Amino acid sequence: MAKTKTSRRISPAKGKHRKLSARGIAVIAALALILVVIAGAIGWKQYDYRFGTAIVRSGTVQVSTGTTFDKLSRILADSGYVKNIRKWESYARSNGMDSVRAGNYALKSGTSYRTALTDFRYGRQTPVRLTFNNIRTMDRLAGVVSKYIEADSLTILKTLRDTDIIRETGLTKATFPSLFIPNTYEVYWTMTPEEFVARMKKEHDRFWNDERRAQAKKLGYTPEQVATIASIVIEETKFKGEMTQVAGVYVNRLRAGMPLQADPTVKFALGDPSIRRVLLKHLEYDSPYNTYKYAGLPPGPICVPSITALDATLAYADEGQKHNYYYFCAKADFSGRHAFARTLPEHNRNAAAYAAELNRRGIR
Repeated sequence: MAKTKTSRRISPAKGKHRKLSARGIAVIAALALILVVIAGAIGWKQYDYRFGTAIVRSGTVQVSTGTTFDKLSRILADSGYVKNIRKWESYARSNGMDSVRAGNYALKSGTSYRTALTDFRYGRQTPVRLTFNNIRTMDRLAGVVSKYIEADSLTILKTLRDTDIIRETGLTKATFPSLFIPNTYEVYWTMTPEEFVARMKKEHDRFWNDERRAQAKKLGYTPEQVATIASIVIEETKFKGEMTQVAGVYVNRLRAGMPLQADPTVKFALGDPSIRRVLLKHLEYDSPYNTYKYAGLPPGPICVPSITALDATLAYADEGQKHNYYYFCAKADFSGRHAFARTLPEHNRNAAAYAAELNRRGIR
C-alpha cells in the first residue's frame, strides 16, 4: 500500500512537469527565433559594413585640413560618390569612424563602407605625381607646385623666398634655383612647402651623384655653376643635339677670359624674356646678370635648367665633345638652330645674315 501511495503522489508531479516543459519550449523557441532574427540583422549589418558597396563611382576627392566628417559626407553626397549617405553616417558613428584626415583620396567604385571610412579616418591617401619643367622664376614654380599640393601659390612662394630655408639648403638666393631638378615626383597632397623644399634637396643630392660631380670637377665648376651654364644653354636652344656645343662655347669663352655675351642673361636682367631682338640699349643695362657688361658667370641660374641641359653641359667634359667654337648665333633660316664659328669675322658674317633676315621680317 505504501508503494501504491507513493506512486500516486509522483504521477501528478510528472504530469505537471510535462505541461511546464511544453510552455517553456514554446517560449524558448520564440526567444530563440527573435535572437536569430536580431543576430541575423546585426550580422547582415556588419557584413554590409565590411563588404557591402558604399562607393558607387570612381574619382578623386581632396580633403582640406580642418574638414569635418559632416562636411566630407556632404561633399560625397553632393558628388554622388556614396550609395546611401544615411547608412554611411550611421556606420561611421556606430563604429567610431566619424573622423577624417586631410589628403588626396582616390575613390574606387565598389569599395565597402568599412574600407572607405578607414581610409579617411587614418589618412590613407593616394600620392599625386608632381611634375614641373620649363621654370624660369620661383613665382612660376610656386604656381605649378600649388596645383599638386594643398598649399596655395603665395604660401609656397613665401617659403621659396625665406632666407633661413634657403640657407639651410647650403645655397644662396641667387643659386637657389639650382636646387630644383625638373622631373616627376610622387608626393602627398598634404606635403607642406617646407617639406617640398626638403624633398627637392634630397632629389638634388641624388641627382648630383659621384659621376656627375666628377664631370663637373673635370670641367672646373661646382654643381651650382654647371646649373648656371645649363640655364643659359636651355634658353639658347631647345635642340638636344646642339646643347653640348652651346655649353662648350661658353666654357671655351670662360677659359679664355672672354665675356659670355649671352643674350638670355640680358633678358633675365631686364625681366623680359619676350624680347625677340636684343639691342644696344639693352646691353647697357646695369646688372650682374648682364654678361655683356660683366665678365664671368652671372650670380646664379637664370632659370631652372632641365636634366637634358644639365647632362649636355656636363658632357663637354668628355674628350670626344671638345671643339674650338667661341661664337654662335641663330641661323638666318629661323629654324631655331645655330651657326657656330671659331673666329670673330666668321661669326660676324653669320650674325649679319641673321640681322638681315630680322630686318626683312620687320622684327625690331
